[in-house]
Amino acid sequence: MSSNLIYQFRITLEDIEPLIWRQIQVPSNYSFWDLHVAIQDSMGWLDCHLHEFKIWKADDEKAFRIGFPDPDGFFEVAAGWEVPISDYFTESGSTVRYSYDFGDSWDHNVILEEILTKDPDLKYPRCIAGERACPPEDCGGVPGYYELLTALKSPRSKKGQLSIEWLKGHVKNYHPYKSEHFDPAKVEFWDPAERLRIALGE
Repeated sequence: MSSNLIYQFRITLEDIEPLIWRQIQVPSNYSFWDLHVAIQDSMGWLDCHLHEFKIWKADDEKAFRIGFPDPDGFFEVAAGWEVPISDYFTESGSTVRYSYDFGDSWDHNVILEEILTKDPDLKYPRCIAGERACPPEDCGGVPGYYELLTALKSPRSKKGQLSIEWLKGHVKNYHPYKSEHFDPAKVEFWDPAERLRIALGE
């Protein structure tokens, strides 16, 4: 696959309304690890939990899993840095599921919208659109997220005060948490190779 091509993806966080979504463009020679890092950075996750991509083939009942291999894990997981995204994203409309944090269970629908020609005047990866802030890490999945939003509507209540203190004391200070706010221009992307070295403890 030519590195002069760009993949445009739409990533949507499942089971939440109104939708939380991002639109990103990445080089076609990315690996699934590289795509993972771009999804984390554009969504606003902190990459402090396990993740995996699940791909289903029409003739296979089991999903092919790509992520961070765990020799003691229940499922066989291919190393994301060894699998090119071009192996599976072959045409517009191709879709995979991306799961992050197996405790809170954040599931994302990742769809390839377009295959474009690289613009030499632009830097990739880039986030070109999106709506609404990512949920805070470790907030308890979809149910916990909704409970948090409800509590924040009554900031003077005991639950509201506890939620605010939790947001302030988080490893990332989320206070004030503005659930409706997202600015694609402020997304900063890590170097995937650097992130991998950190993940591997090198």
